[in-house]
Amino acid sequence: MSHHSTVKILDLCQVGPPPASLPSTTLPLTFFDLPWLHCRPAKRIFFYHFPHPTHHFLQTTLPILKHSLSLTFQHFFPFAGNLIIPPQPHHHVPYIRYLPGDSVSFTVAESTADFNLLISDSPQDVRNWHPLVPTLPSPRTDDDGTRVIPLMAIQVTILPCYGLSICATFSHVAADGKSLHHFMKYWASVSKANGDLTPLEGTLSLPFHDRDRVKDPKGLKLVYLRESMKFEGFVRDVYTNKVRATFVLSHERVEKVKKWISLKCASSYASGTPHVSTFVVTCSLVWVCMIKSEQRNVNCVAKGCDELCYMVFVADCRDSPEFALPSTYFGNCLASLIPAVKRGEIVGENGIVVAANAIGRKIRDFKSDAMGGAETLMSDFRELGKPGKSVLVVAGSPKLGVYETDFGWGNPKKSEAVHLD
Repeated sequence: MSHHSTVKILDLCQVGPPPASLPSTTLPLTFFDLPWLHCRPAKRIFFYHFPHPTHHFLQTTLPILKHSLSLTFQHFFPFAGNLIIPPQPHHHVPYIRYLPGDSVSFTVAESTADFNLLISDSPQDVRNWHPLVPTLPSPRTDDDGTRVIPLMAIQVTILPCYGLSICATFSHVAADGKSLHHFMKYWASVSKANGDLTPLEGTLSLPFHDRDRVKDPKGLKLVYLRESMKFEGFVRDVYTNKVRATFVLSHERVEKVKKWISLKCASSYASGTPHVSTFVVTCSLVWVCMIKSEQRNVNCVAKGCDELCYMVFVADCRDSPEFALPSTYFGNCLASLIPAVKRGEIVGENGIVVAANAIGRKIRDFKSDAMGGAETLMSDFRELGKPGKSVLVVAGSPKLGVYETDFGWGNPKKSEAVHLD
């Protein structure tokens, strides 16, 4: 399933906001940002049909991509800046800083990979995409001990006469998925207009950067800052023998499962029918299948039927009554929801119903109290990061409109979160 290919670097440069377009600016980290402080970078890749040779791309497309990206950074400047970690982060909260002249590493490459294989739904070696993914530049340490950490890197890879990919690697401490895709769509719109902002006036929403609007009545910022010093991130698996595949659920099949789960829950749970959405149905199916696949290697008795299996997914808090932030708020604004189910129940006859009820209950609780249980979030993450824990992490959401990111070549043929490998 692996495919031998070569990648040649054609250009390596820096792209930042237009000269003299922005003053020096700092943004404090909020309690929403701090849980992501030590997490590995997020990586989002887009594949587009582009039936042109490399020289056509370099002469006509690349200059527009760079120019439009520079104009985009004028508004989404945190990505062009750096995370600043003071010498004593226990006493001084890290923050994001943009200085005039700051910029993002921008790589242009050419690949001999099979474009149709890369965008296919069939299983393929996860390493097939790795040469298309940029690496964040290394942090530096100033003389006073201050750490300066770049927040984004971008790579555009041309697959001559077939397609191209655009991949952004970014630190999650700077922004969540909604902010990242706001940035990508803004860049795509400006690029589609050939870098001319005039026809776009009034049509593009600008990011909202006022972090004073983020209220912290529970004092979570100090709690998370203390806890983040103990947190080293989730345990990572190596890439050996791992494949990536896409499974498509038709609308008709999803609706059938929804009705079946609703009927089962109505007769089995005194609390009534849980929140049964397409998201709940899809996550339930994947969760049960993942846990059942583990049973091939270790039976329920040996593993422990009472062992808890966890799922982690996030919910946007921008429009929650507790915060009431604009939808264009730039940064992190996510609550982490962690349903847990006993292994014996999830592999049982009604495993999907049990999973759906657990997920639906967390969503219902979030709607009534977006910050419920937030005080223990960092310690919960530390516990889930221990070896041997059964944890399924969900990333992305159809609400992000990922497939509406059109640079002028049509919608993406595929887009994925590469960091889940």
